[in-house]
Amino acid sequence: MSKFEFRPKGVMPAMVTPFNKDESINEEYTKNLVNFLIDEGVTGLVPCGTTGEFVNMTYEERLKIIEIVVDETNGRVPVIAGTGETSTREVIRATNAATDIGADAAIVVTPYYLKPGAKGLYEHYYRITEETDIPLVLYNIPVCTGVNLPWTVVEDLAEIESIVAIKDSSGDYKYFSALLEKVSDKISVLIGWDENVLGALAGGAAGMILGSANVIPSIWLKLYNLIKENKLKEAQTLQKSIQKFARILIGTGAIGAKACLNMMNIDVGITRSPIIMGDALPFELRDELRVELEKLNLISKEKIEFKLNEKELSSRFYSVGVTPELIDNFNLKVGESLVGEGAELAHIDLLIGKKDGPVGNAYARSLTLAIEDKEALQVILEPNMQVKPASVMIPTVKVSSLRHASLLYGPAQAAIGKAIVQCVEDGILPSELSEEIVLIVNVFVHPTASRRKRVFINNYKATRNAIRKAMENQPGIDENLENKENARHPLRNDP
Repeated sequence: MSKFEFRPKGVMPAMVTPFNKDESINEEYTKNLVNFLIDEGVTGLVPCGTTGEFVNMTYEERLKIIEIVVDETNGRVPVIAGTGETSTREVIRATNAATDIGADAAIVVTPYYLKPGAKGLYEHYYRITEETDIPLVLYNIPVCTGVNLPWTVVEDLAEIESIVAIKDSSGDYKYFSALLEKVSDKISVLIGWDENVLGALAGGAAGMILGSANVIPSIWLKLYNLIKENKLKEAQTLQKSIQKFARILIGTGAIGAKACLNMMNIDVGITRSPIIMGDALPFELRDELRVELEKLNLISKEKIEFKLNEKELSSRFYSVGVTPELIDNFNLKVGESLVGEGAELAHIDLLIGKKDGPVGNAYARSLTLAIEDKEALQVILEPNMQVKPASVMIPTVKVSSLRHASLLYGPAQAAIGKAIVQCVEDGILPSELSEEIVLIVNVFVHPTASRRKRVFINNYKATRNAIRKAMENQPGIDENLENKENARHPLRNDP
């Protein structure tokens, strides 16, 4: 039986650590984030965890972050400080320091890099409990550490009075079910894998510690309460609505969460190198996050003016501080996007311009002066139904076979058509100007591609992203300079 009454439960964000452009800690941003999360109703805060980039911080910096969070929280919610290290002695040192600062508990990830076995893991945690005096949360995240904490070891550790909870970020629901079965009557079992929250709570989990709870704490709180109220159908619908968003954030970690918060005008700065934009978070995936934030109404709508010749039109679509107030100069707009990986990777380059301008002239030439094995094709939705604005697609590599041609002029064309129509519906391409502008879409489909559904999905996303970039003149000069080393090519998956 534990000597501590504290039992973590509910929704606890694994806090990001705000950094300035020079990678120093931004104290003001950290305090603002604390208050934003508490105002949203979270039941605890977890600084210096995986999403907090603790492995890229010095010992002193971690203590500084813990101190800022503890002081700013001022007892409003519990603070569970991340004190994980590779060695037992260093964990003890960090945990005692966090205790002196005033943390309510410590979360200790399994040792990493040099990988202990079951006995070493038990001894590691046992020694920590012997030489510290604070509630401890075990933390299993084998995808990052390369070490899995066996549930049999957890079962033994749950008998130790200082251990009050375990956070599992394995993503393995069989393992999580074993924890619920074996130890949930003794310690809190917390889910740390965003996609599995519904199943975890329905199975009896006490709560969650999630990186995505930085961004959507109120949604997770609603889900948590729906399960408590036995409203399973509503909970299922809610989890499904954020499943894609959760999946992207799991894959992008701190940089994904920070990108979302910054788009929501909650400044948290950058991630520390070597985690950089365009690499750990591709620009196209950032745009996918942006779209998901729009769906969740976490980004407000702004009034946008379109101007072409003498026409001035008004539209409303979501903005995150990059959309210009006036979209004009339709002579030439350029967009580029790369989505996917492997043989089904999609790379789109496109031009948007007036029919009576240079893009319109190029559009006409592409249809009348065909290049062998790279024939241009008008984009259609179905036989005899041309997409508006009028659009032409041109392969960027020679068509190598009938199968290759079928993928280009089948799923890739359908995807481009759907993306253009969707952009008109969303107000990104003004429907009132659809008779006066044209698009030229250069499309890459690898000769060895085979999965038609993935070709469709990747080209749809890439086309939609490229259109948004073209209309918003993004990336701008500053972003291009900032990310000049991240140039990409369709035949290379790495920046």
